[in-house]
Amino acid sequence: MSEPRPRVWQADALRGLALLNMLAYHFMYDWVYIFGQSAPWYNISAPGCHAWQQYICQSFILLSGYSFAFARKPLKNAAVVGGCALLLSAVTLLFLPAEGIWFGVLHLNAAALLLTVLARPILQRIPAPAGLTGCAALFLLTNQLPYGFLGFEGLHLVALPAGLYRANLWWLGLPDLTKFASADYFPLIPWLFLFWAGLFAARLVRPAPAAPPAALRPLCWVGRHTLAVYMLHQPILYGALWMVFHEKA
Repeated sequence: MSEPRPRVWQADALRGLALLNMLAYHFMYDWVYIFGQSAPWYNISAPGCHAWQQYICQSFILLSGYSFAFARKPLKNAAVVGGCALLLSAVTLLFLPAEGIWFGVLHLNAAALLLTVLARPILQRIPAPAGLTGCAALFLLTNQLPYGFLGFEGLHLVALPAGLYRANLWWLGLPDLTKFASADYFPLIPWLFLFWAGLFAARLVRPAPAAPPAALRPLCWVGRHTLAVYMLHQPILYGALWMVFHEKA
């Protein structure tokens, strides 16, 4: 039997840090937008909260691409993540239809894993510096594609023809926003480019195997169990807050 590949503890630690930020961000979302509590500093439309949310999701996707380079069974991983994504869609549409998720970060991750397996022979031929630079540039350029523009965040370089969106290819990044809505939305474009940027980064930066510092081991443990924590955190947060406010009622 082959030896298990050593984990890159730095990636685990960064993933764990992003995960803890996600827990805090979603706790505040439930507190303010689901249970109607006051927190003047937490406004998802404000630049600070938006930057916080983008750090969380961008670091997750970038690290997912980076970790692909070390995956022993990427197709199995895609199947597991895809199953969790379908379960998440079913649960949200059944119990919280206003918060239904059609193509969220787990859907993206499963699709990116599968597409990367298929495209790996081509991707391996691309020099890592060129691949990283090109994918980063494409991510920045197509960041606002789902909203009708080329450009990054508030920088709208070019308005795209409305006809591109009539077919409502929401999974690709060309949604008809008059017909489509998803509480968590990460289409293939632009996010596949960020995933591939992580993949190319792994060919350029690969730390030597080593044990993590003792102080960071709890954070690395969290980072190694991202999927389980992701699937369980909202039911736990929502349930805990419901119990608190139900007892007060």
